[in-house]
Amino acid sequence: MNNKEFITELAQRSGYNQRDTQKLVRTVIDEMTDHFAETDIISIPSFGTFEVKKRLERIVVNPATKKRMLVPPKLVLGFKPVQSIKEQLKNASFEDEEGGLDE
Repeated sequence: MNNKEFITELAQRSGYNQRDTQKLVRTVIDEMTDHFAETDIISIPSFGTFEVKKRLERIVVNPATKKRMLVPPKLVLGFKPVQSIKEQLKNASFEDEEGGLDE
């Protein structure tokens, strides 16, 4: 599902027009992004938790050249879904999906 399809579906379900729905989605994402920059944890009930985590520096090896490289530490965004979503994904069959994971 691309952004246009998502906004269309969300607008139909909410009863708002697509323009207002797009503006609302942008506002939510902008607000979340601002809080991620402050490394805040954002928890959305019935959905999950977004958390900024620090990934430590590590040494990796390039398989082609066997050269070792140091990867510096960085911040990464993690998401942990609520248990009900995990169960839905666990019990979903690939035959029920139109395109599966290949899309």
